[in-house]
Amino acid sequence: MSWGTELWDQFDNLEKHTQWGIDILEKYIKFVKERTEIELSYAKQLRNLSKKYQPKKNSKEEEEYKYTSCKAFLSTLNEMNDYAGQHEVIAENMTSQITVELARYVQELKQERKSHFHDGRKAQQHIETCWKQLESSKRRFERDCKEADRAQQYFEKMDADINVTKADVEKARQQAQIRHQMAEDSKADYSSVLQKFNHEQHEYYHTHIPNIFQKIQEMEERRIVRIGESMKTYAASDRQVIPIIGKCLDGIVKAAESIDQKNDSQLVIEAYKSGFEPPGDIEFEDYTQPMKRTVSETSLSNSRGEGKPELKFGGKSKGKLWPFIKKNKLMSLLTSPHQPPPPPPASASPSAVPNGPQSPKQQKEPLSHRFNEFMTSKPKIHCFRSLKRGGATPEDFSNLPPEQRRKKLQQKVDELNKEIQKEMDQRDAITKMKDVYLKNPQMGDPASLDHKLTEVGQNIEKLRLEAQKFEAWLAEVEGRLPVRSEQARRQSGMYDAQNPPSVNNCAQDRESPDGSYTEDQSQESEVKVLATDFDDEFDDEEPLPAIGTCKALYTFEGQNEGTISVVEGETLYVIEEDKGDGWTRIRRNEDEEGYVPTSYVEVYLDKNAKGAKTYI
Repeated sequence: MSWGTELWDQFDNLEKHTQWGIDILEKYIKFVKERTEIELSYAKQLRNLSKKYQPKKNSKEEEEYKYTSCKAFLSTLNEMNDYAGQHEVIAENMTSQITVELARYVQELKQERKSHFHDGRKAQQHIETCWKQLESSKRRFERDCKEADRAQQYFEKMDADINVTKADVEKARQQAQIRHQMAEDSKADYSSVLQKFNHEQHEYYHTHIPNIFQKIQEMEERRIVRIGESMKTYAASDRQVIPIIGKCLDGIVKAAESIDQKNDSQLVIEAYKSGFEPPGDIEFEDYTQPMKRTVSETSLSNSRGEGKPELKFGGKSKGKLWPFIKKNKLMSLLTSPHQPPPPPPASASPSAVPNGPQSPKQQKEPLSHRFNEFMTSKPKIHCFRSLKRGGATPEDFSNLPPEQRRKKLQQKVDELNKEIQKEMDQRDAITKMKDVYLKNPQMGDPASLDHKLTEVGQNIEKLRLEAQKFEAWLAEVEGRLPVRSEQARRQSGMYDAQNPPSVNNCAQDRESPDGSYTEDQSQESEVKVLATDFDDEFDDEEPLPAIGTCKALYTFEGQNEGTISVVEGETLYVIEEDKGDGWTRIRRNEDEEGYVPTSYVEVYLDKNAKGAKTYI
């Protein structure tokens, strides 16, 4: 079976068929290319999905991953990331082994096909030229034969005419002979050209065309074999990653099997155990006899001042511990920032950090000034506010239950020890560098490292003192120290200089000798008395009206007390101007208001609003 013998007269059809074969190959290349794009897109989406559910660094979500179920979920995310990598391998292999190779092969195939059909057209042109020569020789022979026949007839006519001279007859005879000779020459030439054409035609149909068509057939068969091999490679690209994908799935199953519900339950106990003893039974209170109301010694409501009666209030207070939570003006006094605002992000100051130190107390607000003095003179109220409303946390974590406090202190000690080790490693490295400079002065000046060594030494000493302070608190909680002595309290107070004294005082008042968590009954009574007074004064106060609007120029993360977060470009209401301390009070809605740095917003005051300044 050969195209050269079976399809000797189908040159045009073979040309169309081979072009169709190349088109099929290019279509397959396009198919594989689109498959690789799908694989890459799928892998990208899987990676994004895995990244989306990864726990954020240094966040509460990361702490949750100590549970075995969360660890299994994290392992699943990691396995899905590897799973996505296998799809990227599929795309890479298909691109390099199929798409690129077939694209190169198509170019070679087009050149080979062009060469073969060029040879075929050249052979066609040659045989056509030979045919034209044969036709021309044949017509010339035919013409010469007719001319010779006419010349012979003319000679015979002249020879039979008696009136014609002998010279004219001779001339006619010679002309007839010339024509006969020309006819003979044309006959010989025609015969020669005919033989040549027959030979070329035989070579064309039995040698040249079969050879060319045979090459075209081989070329087409190679194309078919090549596309079949590419399909096998296509399947192999998928098949070779199946074991690895299976391992990824096995990893997910293994992670699921590693979930330990008992361990997770124990972790919940460790995370939330307070260390308190359950309250005891409440004794019977006999009202038939005039006697003091008593409670169980183990009850949580038992106070240090057992002989003091509990103060009760009626009217508006209704037993509220903090009756003015929603009062705008007083809340602004309680929550207003007390330190300078941070400069805008564009500032060159190294302290230009959002959420940095906050502004000092306002000096142009008499009520605020008086209340701040009042808060300083009443440390128990300030401490109570910090405990009940999420204020500043004491450095020794005395606001936490014993077990939670122990864990926090242990965590702090571990962090400080890591920082100390880091500083010691840095000191050793600087010391080695100084020794190198001493041995090789051309590499550097040893004296230039003295300042750095001194600074590192000071940092180490500071961290050690800090660690000793937390270790002392930890030892007290763990029971290694029976009672916290007054000297230890004074020593810890040296390190609490940056914390409000009221917080430390309150923490000490609430802390029992064994580190447990108690409340002072006299403190609670004092707070309740104050609460009723403030409740009567501010209960009917309306929310502050808006005196204008403002647009946030920068994003401000207001995480400190009294501040509010804003996003660049956000529009909010202004309810209190800058009093000269660098802060402006704004409101987002009825429940969200606070202070932002004045340099972070552009204020548009309403001239007709109450309390707004009038500008000329």
